Amino acid sequence: MTPSRSPSERRTRLVQLAGDLFAAKGFRATTVREIADAAGILSGSLYHHFDSKESIGDEILSAFLEDVLAGYREAVRAAPGPREAIELIVRSSSATLGRHRAALTMLQNDWNYFSGQPRFAYLRTAMKEIEQTWIDQLERGKQTGVFRADLDARLAYRLLRDILWIPSSRPSATWTTEEIVDGLLRLLFDGITAFSNRRSSV
Repeated sequence: MTPSRSPSERRTRLVQLAGDLFAAKGFRATTVREIADAAGILSGSLYHHFDSKESIGDEILSAFLEDVLAGYREAVRAAPGPREAIELIVRSSSATLGRHRAALTMLQNDWNYFSGQPRFAYLRTAMKEIEQTWIDQLERGKQTGVFRADLDARLAYRLLRDILWIPSSRPSATWTTEEIVDGLLRLLFDGITAFSNRRSSV
């Protein structure tokens, strides 16, 4: 006989199932009934744990962003310089995004919906802190001569963010997450041009 789950375990299971559905179908297209069906319970039983579908989405997204920001803050605190900070931020981002694939897909697919809801106003605040953390470290690197003086910090952040999101939302069967991150960091810091062939104008 399978032992019954505790209320907290059932709640966690519901969040996982709902996240999978939100990622697969989209948040707005997923119904409470579909979540309940996936969990093998009646729709009414779902309301013993959450008062609405938005409450589930809130739990998924807030946990994701809290995890991201905790990793970024620790990276900045622990790094001796801007290059090390960027490396730690990249590694932290990859690990966190891998743990929260459903939340990442939800933000990618339904950002316009979430960003327009007062309940999810914290998303914009968190995304601003994420962006500013990257930009601060990139600008600090420019000022100290670690990074190129002509680096567009905001553009660099946007490009790196989008690159990091790809393997996290679409896991590779060829390379491990660590191999992808190591490759990205080599490309970021060393480029693809052999040192002897680099031109000062580039």
